[in-house]
Amino acid sequence: MQSDAIEINPGKVSGTPVFSGTRVPVKNLFDYLEGGESIDDFLEGFPPVTREQVLAVLEMAEESLERELVAA
Repeated sequence: MQSDAIEINPGKVSGTPVFSGTRVPVKNLFDYLEGGESIDDFLEGFPPVTREQVLAVLEMAEESLERELVAA
């Protein structure tokens, strides 16, 4: 699976969802945010990731949550 923001490839980081074109796991973004860090802090720590990718992932997460809530 691949989107503009996320790539899942069994041959890359053991199939862990990563930001497209990088080896940076998407989970790292959520770990940063859960730890009270900002998006800017995350981008500083992972320069290969773009702000657009981060915003796209957050939007995807929001849409997924909304679908879950509607289906419940």
